[in-house]
Amino acid sequence: GGTLAITGTYLLVTFAPNVSQDITAEKVERYVVSWQFLMYLLLEVIVFCVLLYVYKRKGVNHIVVLLLLVALLASVAVISVKAVAGMIAMTLKGDMQLTYAIFYAMAVAMIASCIFQVKFLNQAMQLYNATEVVPINYVFFTTSAILAGIIFYQEFREAAILNIFMFLFGCLLSFLGVFLIARNQEKQTFQEPYINFGEIPGKETVDKIQPHSNSITYGALHN
Repeated sequence: GGTLAITGTYLLVTFAPNVSQDITAEKVERYVVSWQFLMYLLLEVIVFCVLLYVYKRKGVNHIVVLLLLVALLASVAVISVKAVAGMIAMTLKGDMQLTYAIFYAMAVAMIASCIFQVKFLNQAMQLYNATEVVPINYVFFTTSAILAGIIFYQEFREAAILNIFMFLFGCLLSFLGVFLIARNQEKQTFQEPYINFGEIPGKETVDKIQPHSNSITYGALHN
């Protein structure tokens, strides 16, 4: 699974279009209202809301659910980071871009997406081993980031058929690798804390007491 994931990611990065362009506020505004990005954004919002509902309301905290949330936020982060960085670069070259509202909208999207990425990734790290989280997150993050960049900045518009095919093949290998890594992975179960009276000076019993976590006296000892 790890080998397939790495191979697929290598193909994704190798055959992704490498087109350099100056990012200006006018271009970003035009990209935001393009039909390709609007359809992608609508689909992403729907999937994100479904995953969030499953996670919050249904209590499904499978590693794939958590890291898909991270990946969807990563796509927004990559688009906004590139836009903000490009407009700052153009400003430093003498073409002022900081007076456009789109610059601040992208800056807000960048900060918000990064914050919530860290939140969901932290929850995944608490529930699962790093050996499971890191490769799956790597593949999801990379795939989502490249796809978002291609759709938003229209970088595949003049790409060769071979590049498109190999890129899709890399996606397939990555998803297959993720499936093999995540298969049959169960959430870790942690023992509930208990207090051993036998280890407390002055107590003669070796019985264990299980405190109620919802009680206001959680962790306190009764006289």
